[in-house]
Amino acid sequence: MIRVDTLHRHFGGFRAVDGASLEIATGSITGLVGPNGAGKSTLFNVIAGALPPTSGHVYMDGEDITGLPPHELFHRGLLRTFQIAHEFSSMSCRENLMMVPGSQSGETLWNAWFGRGRIAEEEASLLRKADEVLDFLTISHLKDEKAGNLSGGQKKLLELGRTMMVEAKIVFLDEVGAGVNRTLLNTIGDAIKRLNEERGYTFCMIEHDMDFIGRLCDPVIVMAEGRVLAKGTIDEIKSNEEVVEAYLGTGLKNKEATS
Repeated sequence: MIRVDTLHRHFGGFRAVDGASLEIATGSITGLVGPNGAGKSTLFNVIAGALPPTSGHVYMDGEDITGLPPHELFHRGLLRTFQIAHEFSSMSCRENLMMVPGSQSGETLWNAWFGRGRIAEEEASLLRKADEVLDFLTISHLKDEKAGNLSGGQKKLLELGRTMMVEAKIVFLDEVGAGVNRTLLNTIGDAIKRLNEERGYTFCMIEHDMDFIGRLCDPVIVMAEGRVLAKGTIDEIKSNEEVVEAYLGTGLKNKEATS
């Protein structure tokens, strides 16, 4: 699905991503973990077209997509969410979802005047789709609530719902669990798992909650200092001394020697 080949993203002399290479398999839920400043979000931004790479390449289904803008990647089925949800706060949850699909008939002046029947049919279809998504995410009771009034976890669910309004192939989730209470985090996890198993979504997620990662992700990729440090199952990652050192600043042997 996605292959990243020797990717660099520099900001002046700072190498936020420093030669990272990785693969995300079709149908997987891949975890991306690492200490703060490891380059995870910058890597997401480059893959998703928000930042151009300094060098290196990104491939999707074998095709070079390096540097393509987000709207082109969106139409190819590559979507991402953000650490802070980007909702339209004054619009209802249902309206937020209906805004997602591009090239709607009502966006042109000609159709606004002469294609009202087509617009009405399209809006009815979008309304049904939005209600299906809200029901899937178990937040149908919030369909008419302004998105700005939602809790942090509910906003994360709504943002996940936005990816369901189009034909997403792969979704990059940037700290979907940040600031979310345990009950809603479980709901989000259930939705991600169902989208993967029932609808064939491929996911790659940045997350600091290792229990959440362990529940959903295989494989798990670890980044440190802009590079890929390790890849494996959650148990392999937790027992990898280089990973422990990257997170805690000391290896297992040093910990044992001082205990």
